[in-house]
Amino acid sequence: MNLSAGFKPLAMILPGLALAVLIIGYPIYDLGYASLHEVSRFGQFRGLNGLTNFRDVFQDPLFYGSLIRTVIWTFAVVGGTLALSLPIAMMLNEEFYGRGLARVIIMLPWSISLTMTAVVWRWALNGRAGLFNATLMDLGILKEPIEWLGEAHQAFTVEILIGILVSIPFTTTIFLGGLSALPQDSYEAAAVDGATRWDQFRHITLPLMKPFINIAVVLNVIYVFNSLPIIWVMTEGGPANGTDILVTYLYKLAFRFGQLGKASAISLIMFGVLMVFTIIYVLLVMRGEAGADAEE
Repeated sequence: MNLSAGFKPLAMILPGLALAVLIIGYPIYDLGYASLHEVSRFGQFRGLNGLTNFRDVFQDPLFYGSLIRTVIWTFAVVGGTLALSLPIAMMLNEEFYGRGLARVIIMLPWSISLTMTAVVWRWALNGRAGLFNATLMDLGILKEPIEWLGEAHQAFTVEILIGILVSIPFTTTIFLGGLSALPQDSYEAAAVDGATRWDQFRHITLPLMKPFINIAVVLNVIYVFNSLPIIWVMTEGGPANGTDILVTYLYKLAFRFGQLGKASAISLIMFGVLMVFTIIYVLLVMRGEAGADAEE
């Protein structure tokens, strides 16, 4: 009786688990199969070539440049997003006139596709007829227009800033949900004891928001690491591959150069990097929580 009762929860989740394994597992299997074969640009398998695709990837200097920029892109966008989203969420969590309208405004960019956002910014940052240059020149900040997307270093910095901007609504929503769930009596007791707003933030808000911050970190890293539209629409990884990240490099190999086997190998490498990051981060978080519980 007890044995059958123990299997009931497992039996209830098995259909969903099987569907998830099918949806996630089959594409990984398909990528693994393609990465071990020579594949034509039309997707026809010509024969097994072992680890040749992986060898070609690791011998390509463009791969390492894209990998470094992917790390910079991911940590800069995620770090900037977290640093800005938490203060914004705290302000929107306060009671003030027009708070509902302010929340709607901060969430509006989330309803627009990244591709459309990138198209608008590409037009705005156009060196000759862009609205951004025109506005800065009207204000007297610039004397002549700047080609914002003309140099790789400058273009990549601009794309990081736009990446932060478009990531704020989603992260702010996560933090707003967490802030609304925090116990208010803790703040009232701290205020009675003479704690300042900064003390309340450090000793109450941050510790209680850790689960939501962890969720935001993991989701944003996965999302930003695989994000294609901003960089692809604005510069297509140029000029001279100077803004390529792994996902744009992969896209070029697969759909511009027809190297599907090599692109599949990069996809598996990206999957492995994200898997390793997620496991390490979760282990560090669990170790930190265990250490905090031990101190208590």
